[in-house]
Amino acid sequence: MARLQAIYHIRCDARSIDARAQAIAVEQSVEMPVTAIDDRAVLAEIVGRVEDVREIGGGLFEARISLSAATVGRDAGQLLNMLFGNTSLHDDVTLHDAEIPGELAAVFGGPRHGLDGLRRRAGAGRRALTCAAIKPQGLPPAKLADIARAFTAGGIDYIKDDHGLADQSYSPFRERVAAIATTLADAKSRYVPSITGDLDAMRRQIAIVRDAGIDTVMVAPMVSGVSSFHRLVADNPDMAFLAHPSLAGAARIAPPFHFGGLFRMLGADAVIFPHHGGRFGYSAATCKAIAERARNARNGLKPCVPVLAGGMSRERVGEILEFYGADIMLLIGGALLEAREHLTQAATAFVDAVHDWKPI
Repeated sequence: MARLQAIYHIRCDARSIDARAQAIAVEQSVEMPVTAIDDRAVLAEIVGRVEDVREIGGGLFEARISLSAATVGRDAGQLLNMLFGNTSLHDDVTLHDAEIPGELAAVFGGPRHGLDGLRRRAGAGRRALTCAAIKPQGLPPAKLADIARAFTAGGIDYIKDDHGLADQSYSPFRERVAAIATTLADAKSRYVPSITGDLDAMRRQIAIVRDAGIDTVMVAPMVSGVSSFHRLVADNPDMAFLAHPSLAGAARIAPPFHFGGLFRMLGADAVIFPHHGGRFGYSAATCKAIAERARNARNGLKPCVPVLAGGMSRERVGEILEFYGADIMLLIGGALLEAREHLTQAATAFVDAVHDWKPI
């Protein structure tokens, strides 16, 4: 029976670590005293196994625990539950990584379009992609469409809703999509609406998007639920999906696995995350690891596009491209919108900086 490997980082003293790892193995598999189990198959296959424990310094230990892949079924939520359900309630443990057997990864499928598909849709060749965010929330559809018009006049590849835009009274989803889709109807830029709500609501929104001729959307998997996210991807194979990181920082899951591993495996064609030096505290090493995990060869999955965001500016384009290379998407929102009536010129300067970049 195939097994998946969960890798935890645990704050613990050396005398207690073996017992602590064994407790996690039981908690994450059968959640009951093993001595109370008399079924041989459960004992042999279902109970978690501590495969390795090693000290990594600073009061931390790394425990590798294998779990039966059969416990996951075909459900993304159950995968997350098995990897870090009850144990996420212990504040001394982080889910650092997970190794998923190929047959289980194939169930979830990974990106349907990925890096090559998003480039092809934008006619981008081998260069980096550009993205901008329509904000702030609170504006009516017509004003949001004006912002989208300025972005597309500047040549932005993907123009996405801010993740705070949902189905609010001041900007109903159907009216917003219609206004922006009409504005961009003859443009090369692609509009990326934010899909929100419960699964029924998100399915209705996907239908609205499809009727408007839009083929790329954004979902926050940790807000809407990973099972719902995967179901939308599976049911709409022609649609490209950007995954937004909202709420992902609340789970104590290491970002490289969370964004580049889990979200990618569940079908994200691109994953948004904060680049270091912006509004958030990710280190350069963490950001590099996220991008590498999103793009590397793993389980036959297509590469997923790393989308750098979180307080980026045009002045940092060269630095960012030197750091990651061209297989990325750069997302700038507020720093462009500060240009106000000169928004198109600011967007053009951003696009030119990306298009003109050459590796040193």
